[in-house]
Amino acid sequence: MINRCLDGDQKAYYQLYKMYSKAMYNICHRMLGDKTRAEDALQEAFVSAFQNLHSFEGRASFGAWLKRIVVNTAVSHLKKRRIDFEEIDERMDVLPEDSHVGQEENDLILQVDAIREAIRQLPTGFRTVFSLYLLEGYDHGEIAEILDISESTSKTQYKRAKMKLREILKKEYHER
Repeated sequence: MINRCLDGDQKAYYQLYKMYSKAMYNICHRMLGDKTRAEDALQEAFVSAFQNLHSFEGRASFGAWLKRIVVNTAVSHLKKRRIDFEEIDERMDVLPEDSHVGQEENDLILQVDAIREAIRQLPTGFRTVFSLYLLEGYDHGEIAEILDISESTSKTQYKRAKMKLREILKKEYHER
């Protein structure tokens, strides 16, 4: 299909888009937290991918190559909005483990929609690191490189995102 695209076959471009657009949109939406911004980033990422398709060397799968473009595009959109990451002292590489989780919290059964909404409510920096680490599978070194932050900042943002997510979910549970 890539070769067909490179030969100018418009149907092949459309097929590639259809195959990957939903998954790539979900990445954009998780990172940007807004439908319109996610759609804009997705469109920009596909335009960039299609314009640079000749540089796809096949070392990784097309999906992995495209995902990198999508993540970088979403990060660019975040940077345009000036994300504030909480910088921390570089010596804090080892973070304390989470405190013991109470039985009440362990017993909570959360709906997927409630979790998605809670993730959407996270501050932008928290949501970005949380999404890249937990949902997209990047390690903290890669996240640090992508976002131009320190690795320890990435770890801290992730830890704080988890704490904030618990707080949001507890509040949601108690309001029901």
